[in-house]
Amino acid sequence: MKKIIALLFLPVVSFAQDNDLLKELEKENKDTGYTIATFKGTRLVNGHSVETKNAGTLEFIFAHRFGRVNDGLYEMYGLDQAYVRLGLDYGITDNLSVSIGRNSADKIMDGYLKYKLLRQSTGEKNFPVTVTVLGGTAYSISPKRDNEPDGFKTVDRLAYTGQFLIARKFTSNLSLQIMPTYIHKNAVDQSKEKNDQLAIGVGGRIKITRSVALTSEYYYRLDAPDNDLFDEGSKRYNSVGFGVDIETGGHVFQLVLTNTSSLTERTFITETKGDFFDGDIHLGFNVTRTFQLKKKK
Repeated sequence: MKKIIALLFLPVVSFAQDNDLLKELEKENKDTGYTIATFKGTRLVNGHSVETKNAGTLEFIFAHRFGRVNDGLYEMYGLDQAYVRLGLDYGITDNLSVSIGRNSADKIMDGYLKYKLLRQSTGEKNFPVTVTVLGGTAYSISPKRDNEPDGFKTVDRLAYTGQFLIARKFTSNLSLQIMPTYIHKNAVDQSKEKNDQLAIGVGGRIKITRSVALTSEYYYRLDAPDNDLFDEGSKRYNSVGFGVDIETGGHVFQLVLTNTSSLTERTFITETKGDFFDGDIHLGFNVTRTFQLKKKK
């Protein structure tokens, strides 16, 4: 009798086991998959990408810009001039980075905090883009103390940047990013520009081979001052940049063509003095080297 009862309940037990197995499979299929390497580095060309450094990772950044190509043979097409930014980026957590740097072009010290707020993902949590928030401060060492104008204060040397970096990796070969940007300068010539300025940036990356990719970015100033207010050599233009990324082991080498020699948001977004489409092009490069200071979990 017991054997007969067991045989009667066998299909029920089997069905329950199959049902549990299906639930486990459905759960696995719903697991969240996060997009990685939307961009290969923390910089797109002159500006930031959505990427942050992993926890315990230190990145050394050496950015170099030559003079203008259209300066001609006398300046060896810009090669006689050099503008450099030396910087360090450190990953506090996988989603939070801190940066510090020194820019020779404008004698500016800069610092940034970047936090990856949202990540592009599929599966149980489906989100279409990666969103990183950036906050930065720039301190201009120029002018010298002895050359300060009357009434000039230390706080007048400061400027601030706020950005939302929003990117989507469409395929393994194509990523695009937009960068709404707010910049505040404590001191400006009120007859020519405002303390608060807005811009929108767009950029992208196209992978050509396993180790080579093309990058670009463009910043459009939403409330740009009238160029007629500036002297001929001080007119302002929108920042344009193109790059060729070459991955070589533990670092990325990037060749750059851009219309700015500056490498902080305060200057290359709001104070670029070269017209890219009129030949005011700076050849340059970015080199990054990564060091793992803590063991990966």
